[in-house]
Amino acid sequence: MNKRDFLFEIGLEEMPARFVTDLMNQLQEKVKGWLDTNQLAYANIHAYSTPRRLAVLVEGLQEKQEDVTLEAKGPAKKVALTAEGEWSKAAQGFTRGQGLTVEDIYFKEINGVEYAHVQKHVQGKETKEILSSIGSVATSLHFPKNMRWADGDLRYVRPIKWLVSLFGEEIIPVEIAKVTSDRVSSGHRFLGGQVELKDAGSYVEEMLTNYVIVDAAERKEAIRKQLSIVGEENGWNIPVDEDLLEEVNNLVEYPTALFGTFESEYLSLPEEVLITSMKEHQRYFPVKSEEGSLLPYFVTVRNGNHENLDTVARGNEKVLRARLSDAAFFAKEDEKLVTEEAVKKLDKIVFHEEIGTTGDKVRRVQMIATDLAALVNADDETRKHVHRAASIYKFDLVSHMVYEFPELQGIMGEKYAVAKGESPVVAKAINEHYMPRSAEDNTPGSDVGAILSIAEKMDTIVGFFAIGVIPTGSQDPYALRRQASGIIQTIINKQWGFSLEKFILSVVERYGEKGIAKNDSKAILEDLLTFFRLRLKNNLSERGVRYDIVDAILELPLENICSTVKKAETLEAKKNETNFKETMESLSRVCNIAKKATDSVEVQARLLQQSEEQELYRQYNDKKERVLQAAATQDFQTAYDELASLKPAIDAFFDNIMVMTDDEAIKTNRLALMEKLSKVISIFGNVNGIIVK
Repeated sequence: MNKRDFLFEIGLEEMPARFVTDLMNQLQEKVKGWLDTNQLAYANIHAYSTPRRLAVLVEGLQEKQEDVTLEAKGPAKKVALTAEGEWSKAAQGFTRGQGLTVEDIYFKEINGVEYAHVQKHVQGKETKEILSSIGSVATSLHFPKNMRWADGDLRYVRPIKWLVSLFGEEIIPVEIAKVTSDRVSSGHRFLGGQVELKDAGSYVEEMLTNYVIVDAAERKEAIRKQLSIVGEENGWNIPVDEDLLEEVNNLVEYPTALFGTFESEYLSLPEEVLITSMKEHQRYFPVKSEEGSLLPYFVTVRNGNHENLDTVARGNEKVLRARLSDAAFFAKEDEKLVTEEAVKKLDKIVFHEEIGTTGDKVRRVQMIATDLAALVNADDETRKHVHRAASIYKFDLVSHMVYEFPELQGIMGEKYAVAKGESPVVAKAINEHYMPRSAEDNTPGSDVGAILSIAEKMDTIVGFFAIGVIPTGSQDPYALRRQASGIIQTIINKQWGFSLEKFILSVVERYGEKGIAKNDSKAILEDLLTFFRLRLKNNLSERGVRYDIVDAILELPLENICSTVKKAETLEAKKNETNFKETMESLSRVCNIAKKATDSVEVQARLLQQSEEQELYRQYNDKKERVLQAAATQDFQTAYDELASLKPAIDAFFDNIMVMTDDEAIKTNRLALMEKLSKVISIFGNVNGIIVK
């Protein structure tokens, strides 16, 4: 069967850089799915993108669908034929619906019943006929933000300017938002022109001659190589921030790296200010010496060729110079900042209209952090630093520098705190309370920073739950999930064993005292515990713990999070041992029958009549303290091994003992033994929920 390449390109006004890669991948996956649904075979598919286009090139696309023979099942024979042996209306309707006649019917037996069947030959459609509807794929893309333009109804990431739809050399007619497909694409906005493509296969080469590198991976590698060359030629170290590289790559169609300089006097500014000015605001790559110190140079990537690079460099230098001049002014003004006066100004900054000001938040966090310091048994020196850090930790929000560069909150707070004579421990905590800032970020290193970070995040989470702002689905505008995950990871990294549930309750009660909560404390607490369990579930899953073990462990109260993690990891490690299945089955039998105990009563040794129950009781008494002692020291491997060693006695008990005997006193006593033993077993959660094969 003949094959051709197929090109589909959507030309747009410049898209936001952060959208481009995802949209390119979406288009590729949706076209793949669409081709498979339409039973169109192809050799390969490539996705391309620039700020002004999304495209797919399908190589070796067959020119028509394969012809197929389908078998259709109809009514049972007794329904298809009348008593006289004539074809019934049901049979006639069945064949008519298949485009055939009753003469085509044959019978096949299925599970002892004969059914009418027909075979029909379906001729494959021409591929070009099917391709004309590919516009539906383009309009099915999902965007973080979209827009409408002119008088059209289509909502899209940006206005569509042109469409290219070529099957080999043939134009496939497609129309979207009054734009009709052609063979004409658009080259680089300034260096290229209209590109009339001869056929689909020439797309990449033809676009390159018009200063457009459509392959995003190739374009990114070109940028990376150019940065390396600039660094080698000048003896510089140019650290490549992958996020910045990705953004720059989606801002240009034909990249050319160049460098500029700025006055060395600006190097007196904090390095973070210089880097933020370059990276976040201008998309420049900072330059460092081989020793790692910042140099008065930057590298930027032009969307164009090598012509007039000096002029381009001077223009970029002028823009950066203005930025750095502002930063120097802000730094000078912030020298006048008085910490206590800055803290007072926080009362004028609204944190949330229903929760209060940032000043209110600072005062709450100071109390929460003080309570938490006691919970983790912090020493007096640490508690003193926690109290001071929690009283001023947001003061940099009123600084000029943070107002201009919000990305530097906390970072500038640490620097300003040191400059104003605060303890280095306190200053570091001001920065660390934002950590982890992302899923990839580290948790706070210092105890003071960790306490402040947890207190700050917990106050935020509880506050929003108190007013009914709870994350649902993909909606989490205040990043409460990320903050809760940060709390859990910080606790785990610090190996703190306080009760998370009691800590959450204490914060909920503070909101109740302030009259902020819209619901009663019990309902808010239940919502919060469910929320934190889900975050802990994600944490355990990321550690490779199997889902059923996670679910079993999470039926325990949210007490010592570190112990919970270690229990889960112990069961995960044990699950591959040969005796794990049998051990879990034995322990589960105990827990199952223990549910029938109506009251928690003490076991009476005199009522243990048979040797098997006497032996199990003896081993329970012998193992109980060992298990609990091992658990107290978080040696859960030993705790598990001690429980596993009970298996022979448990099996002998169930093989020889009738628990639910007619003698009420003996039955109650045996259930009491099961109930006591199940409590020890339940240190590993609901073992009944663990899947054993």
